Amino acid sequence: MKNVIATLAGLMVAAIITFGIESLSSNIFPLPDGADPTNMEWLKNNIDLIPTGAMILVAFAHFIGIVIGMLVAGLISRTSLIPAYIVGVLMLAGTIANLVMIPHPTWFMVVDILGVFVGICIGKSVAAKKLNKSDKQAIEQ
Repeated sequence: MKNVIATLAGLMVAAIITFGIESLSSNIFPLPDGADPTNMEWLKNNIDLIPTGAMILVAFAHFIGIVIGMLVAGLISRTSLIPAYIVGVLMLAGTIANLVMIPHPTWFMVVDILGVFVGICIGKSVAAKKLNKSDKQAIEQ
């Protein structure tokens, strides 16, 4: 049960952080007049109007959301990396779904996917540091 809670909490934290930073990006880098980023059709037809800085911040949001979500899963579980892995894989799946549903510039897709994979690697590392000592030794063997 603890690992289920760890997974759900990690996912919630990852999603909240990602959404929060994505929302912040449109405040820092204002969208053009009439923009509706909540409308999928508008995004599909106008992705090129979104400022580059906003897109970089979105890629960063995906990266940091994964790292912190996996950390939270590890902090709560303390016995297994599986909750952290689930958080990382589900966030990766969400990122890929977003990239498939909305056509993005190639540079953004590359940066976003690389950031997600780096985030998963770092997230695994920080989550592993939160495991109990006996569990760390079992993972290393």
